[in-house]
Amino acid sequence: MTNARRTAINAGYIIAHDGRGHRLLRDGVVVVEGNSILHVGPRFDGRVDEVVDARDRVVTPGLITTHAHIAGSPLDRSFIEDRGNPQFWYSGLFEMLPVRGASQDEEAGRACVDFSMAELLRGGVTTVMEIGGQGEYVVDRAAHYGIRTYMGLGFRSGRWVTYDGRRVQWEWNEEQGRAGLQRAVEFFKRHDGAHGGLVRCFMTPMQIDTCTADLLQDAKRYADEFKCPYQVHTSQSTVEFFEMLGRHGKTPVAWMDELGILSPNTILGHAIIIGGSSWTNYPAGDIQRMADSGCSVAHAVWVFARRGIAMESFARYLADGVNMSLGTDTNPQSVIEAMRWAAVISKVVDRQTETATAADAFNAATLGGARALGRDDLGRIAPGAKADLVLWKTRSWGMTPMRDPVKNIVYNANAEDVDRVYVDGRVVVEGGKVLAADESAIFSALQAGGERMWPRMGEFDWAHRGADELSPQTYPAWR
Repeated sequence: MTNARRTAINAGYIIAHDGRGHRLLRDGVVVVEGNSILHVGPRFDGRVDEVVDARDRVVTPGLITTHAHIAGSPLDRSFIEDRGNPQFWYSGLFEMLPVRGASQDEEAGRACVDFSMAELLRGGVTTVMEIGGQGEYVVDRAAHYGIRTYMGLGFRSGRWVTYDGRRVQWEWNEEQGRAGLQRAVEFFKRHDGAHGGLVRCFMTPMQIDTCTADLLQDAKRYADEFKCPYQVHTSQSTVEFFEMLGRHGKTPVAWMDELGILSPNTILGHAIIIGGSSWTNYPAGDIQRMADSGCSVAHAVWVFARRGIAMESFARYLADGVNMSLGTDTNPQSVIEAMRWAAVISKVVDRQTETATAADAFNAATLGGARALGRDDLGRIAPGAKADLVLWKTRSWGMTPMRDPVKNIVYNANAEDVDRVYVDGRVVVEGGKVLAADESAIFSALQAGGERMWPRMGEFDWAHRGADELSPQTYPAWR
């Protein structure tokens, strides 16, 4: 006999899961008991302690981002857009990202974490998979804001460097990579399951081209032992793709397959520059390898789309059986935008409006993310699932007129249409406001972090270019 508090949410529209997939339930009820869903259906006749009148709301599962860098991404803003070196096929990885990362201080990183968690929650994201180095602070702030968090401390054997803006070189330090792996293992043992299970951990060698085979395989053995996800940035740049061909005579995905590190708990960060795509002019086979292995892809569409780089295509990966999830990666940290751009860019690439549907995008943001994490208790509204819920307005600029709530969310909504968010049964957003967020303090801290960072950029650029040379203002100053 349970004494947990029960809340009945009577809603006009519920995206409920019937054991086979999402279904639209009109005029139904979701009953939350403690931190889980007790019941979903047309009615409920049992005991409840509270009734929420949401007849003018849409209730959906919380959204999931399987690829994020919340300790730095907000400071990409107004710096990485509209700039890219054709020598590196317009990837920002080799000039822009290292400069931003090196110029940013620890305090700015903490400001980014606070900004990011609030930004994600107000956009309906209830689970974030964070890859980075601010582990202790992320774990602490996850409890403060109430966001479900997977934290992976990144580590690698080497790093990219360019000395002339013409070619990328790799500087290796395997001892550093082994030490990073050990730190990640110790971090996992300390923090996995923290805050009543709100925080979980995972293993994440940073990039396929910056890790040795031994480091990748050892990290995978730990992930298998810990029964946790294993994520690697893979096939994220043309530079990387051809470097790996040169080293191994195989695509990055094929090399992972050879190493035995593709499996259902593996998540490939990005996996866009692959064999069979026009970016490589190399024979196909990578999509089939992904599908056969049961691994997942974390598709962070916007960071590539704004550089003119498109997955070929989201719809094709799905059709070939790859589990697709969505990542936010950089800014804006919005899974609403990720759903929209995943669908639209795929339609453009395929020249076909009936592929990459709203259902495909919404499934990736919910069920696909849950599957990537190995969680059948996330991404769905069903008995036994965690009470991670989003209540969306029906009367708003993005959601009216209301006929098909999922199409409205994917193609029209924004964060302003999110009214209330529950994570683990706790209300964390109310009236569109993140309850634990001091917005003024968050904005001030992030702005100050940027003001300290931008003047330092010339110190870390190979050509000693400052922020205004690396990323000129959109318009010249008034004279």
